[in-house]
Amino acid sequence: MKQGELWYANLNPTIGSEQSGMRPLLIVSGNLLNTYLNVVICCPLTTKIKNYKGNLILQPNFDNNLNETSEVLTFHVRSVSKERLVKKIGNISKLEMEQVKKCLDEILRY
Repeated sequence: MKQGELWYANLNPTIGSEQSGMRPLLIVSGNLLNTYLNVVICCPLTTKIKNYKGNLILQPNFDNNLNETSEVLTFHVRSVSKERLVKKIGNISKLEMEQVKKCLDEILRY
């Protein structure tokens, strides 16, 4: 499990406005953490595009293997157990990962 990978994950059970169900996640945690801990830090994806400021919009392609246009919900960043990760879907590009990092930085800064 590496930074920039997309995985299907089972996020149930959830509470309140947390993203739920079986859905794609983007792993945003660094590879050192991903190697040694039993959790990964990730952002869920949704196909209900809202174009929130800074969120990455992914178009389906050969690398990400998504079926539909999806928005990375950066403001829903969370750590999840690796046991929730069901199947690797694909990867995003380094440029796309930089955009996600920039959005995370803005969220944490302001």
